Amino acid sequence: MKIDVLMPALSPTMEVGTLAKWLVKKGDLVKAGDLLAEIETDKAIMEFEAVEEGQILELLAKEGQTDIPVNSPIAKIQSDDVDEKVSNQGKDKEKAPLDIAVSKNAVEVVENKNEIKNSNNEGASIRIFATPLARKIAAKKNIDLSQIKGSGPRGRIIKSDLEKFGTQSLDLEPNKLNQIVTTTDKANKSNIPAIYSKREFKVIEIDGMRKTIVSRLTSAKQNIPHYYLRRDINMDSLINIRSQMNEGLKDQNIKISINDFIIKACAMALQSVPTCNVIWAEDQILSFTASDIAVAVAVDGGLLTPVLLDVEKKSLQEISIEMKTLAERARQKKLLPNEYQGGSFSISSLGMMGIKNFDAVINPPHGSILAVGAVIKTPVAKEDGSIKVESIVSVTLSADHRMIDGAIGAKFLERIAYNLENPGLLLV
Repeated sequence: MKIDVLMPALSPTMEVGTLAKWLVKKGDLVKAGDLLAEIETDKAIMEFEAVEEGQILELLAKEGQTDIPVNSPIAKIQSDDVDEKVSNQGKDKEKAPLDIAVSKNAVEVVENKNEIKNSNNEGASIRIFATPLARKIAAKKNIDLSQIKGSGPRGRIIKSDLEKFGTQSLDLEPNKLNQIVTTTDKANKSNIPAIYSKREFKVIEIDGMRKTIVSRLTSAKQNIPHYYLRRDINMDSLINIRSQMNEGLKDQNIKISINDFIIKACAMALQSVPTCNVIWAEDQILSFTASDIAVAVAVDGGLLTPVLLDVEKKSLQEISIEMKTLAERARQKKLLPNEYQGGSFSISSLGMMGIKNFDAVINPPHGSILAVGAVIKTPVAKEDGSIKVESIVSVTLSADHRMIDGAIGAKFLERIAYNLENPGLLLV
């Protein structure tokens, strides 16, 4: 029986995807758990596994094809074990896997391989369909599959569902975006101002990541009441301690960056001013105990914000190692959903490019974001009238006035500055 392989939803916000690369070809035999393709989402490139056993009949989507709607067919597999009703199941996004009818042979396969039964109070059995790889991961991590909504064909639980499980426990049901319609007219002449029509130009296609950036940041600037607090911070003591630490860490091949200190300073400040450790959840504010911090990383074609969890508990060495690993995975677009979702506070730095200061747009649903400029030798007038050259960094806190009042934001920024100007506190 022919079965449609559908474009999976690999992240909570994913409505369309790009077929980055096929890992199989027409005629290949595959089994559940085999890798079929690399799918590019709005945030990363992720591997997509087969959930059915059979032979690849046809690859419907081409490599590089963009804006493929979630749950639309991208390939066909020939499988003799699945009933006609199963092959048609899943085309309707709203149908539950409980409606699936299977042949006698297929029932044996499901019960032995892909089915977990849970009993409710009335004693009825509920089938939970999951791939072998997903079941293996669930068993290893002691995850109850009945608590997970599958995003694979016909509601089957796949690997990516487990990877993002737990990061969505506080998330609200994402708003459905209007389906993006592709156009064969690459350069829509009706959208080109007449003054430019005779000038030489090329059309730059807007990919999934850029569309997400456009949507989220436009919404953030329109809907979030930003206010901005600026402060100069003396970094001389921090630079001296950093130099001493890196000298002692040479043998371990660890090099602490100024950004590592800033991440830790912000994490400790969130502990000192917990009213800033918040996110906006439609009609309520969620306040968190741990300092989970997102750090902006520039990548080809856009920006990703990997999240470091429980930063207040980590040493500078641990922060340095984890941040370097996440940044490299971000540049390769290999981050998993749980590595770039969540957090309540963000940091964006352009200091390495010589930018003195800038204002960053809040990353919703976060309560605030810190924009960090370059450390610059600056003459500073002292109270006794003397002039001293100091290493100064200019930072700007963008805060959401719905959650964080101006005085609270000022207290938070003051604490960040205090932590950076007294870096010994960050070593405890």
